[in-house]
Amino acid sequence: MSSDKQAQTVKKHKLNFAFREKLGTFAEGFRHNYCYQCGACVADCPASNYSKEFNPRLIILKALLGFEDELIKPDSEIWSCTNCYTCSERCPQDVRPVDVIIALKNMCYSEGKAPELIGHISDTVLVTGVTTKITSLSERRRQELGLPPIKGYPVDEIKKIIEAD
Repeated sequence: MSSDKQAQTVKKHKLNFAFREKLGTFAEGFRHNYCYQCGACVADCPASNYSKEFNPRLIILKALLGFEDELIKPDSEIWSCTNCYTCSERCPQDVRPVDVIIALKNMCYSEGKAPELIGHISDTVLVTGVTTKITSLSERRRQELGLPPIKGYPVDEIKKIIEAD
């Protein structure tokens, strides 16, 4: 392959240390620094099994290399994470990839680069204390299963916590 063709196919990337430092300011965002790329986080990841584009190991690598433009945007692969914590249970280095991904999501939100739906969910939490509405179907199903009715959530306390930041 000629050097011109290699130059066209290989995208050079300069390490973005400022992004790595900024990520480290978000809760648990510093953990990506401990990853040695073993891939244990990918094996049982439901999002990775569902989507070929989602790979927690590659997300952590992108964070390590400072690929801010790829990670901090509304259509970033980070939004495919289900926050199931399976990757964290598997990680031999205690990186807690899901916590790094949540830090990336928080970074997106704080910079106004989160998907529009996230703002709607946040608004719902401020009003109801939960991310989804409790429907009459949910209540009927709980009753059928012998579960108690869902009690109200301390919305005032949630608002205090959010405002304290």
